[in-house]
Amino acid sequence: MKIVKKQGVQSTIPTGSMADIIFLLLIFFMVTTIFKMEEGLPIRLPRAESGSELDRERLINIWADRYNRISINDKLIHVDNIQAVITSRFEENPQLVVAFNVDHRTRYSLVSDIMDQLKEANAVNVTFVSMGEEGS
Repeated sequence: MKIVKKQGVQSTIPTGSMADIIFLLLIFFMVTTIFKMEEGLPIRLPRAESGSELDRERLINIWADRYNRISINDKLIHVDNIQAVITSRFEENPQLVVAFNVDHRTRYSLVSDIMDQLKEANAVNVTFVSMGEEGS
């Protein structure tokens, strides 16, 4: 009697618990993900007695510090390029509001130059961000 060995051994990957593994990985990444908030430049805002908050999706943040650095949505930019950046953003969404964050020690001439660039870009919805009474 001749005994025949089977030569082909099939190996398979068990997929029964794969959905559980994917679900656990999804939960792990959701819990450990850090969402970066816009930081802008390090500035100290002037104080205000009243104000209101706007949705972040409708804002273009312009930051100006006492060292004459200007940042638009976390990107450093020269004052002469503000009009082009703001115009292109308004073409995408004309309902945007420009949030102007200026350090209390910033030269007024820089603020005036930025405002001139905003006028040329037809940015009429401009809000000046300030620190509330409870903030410091």
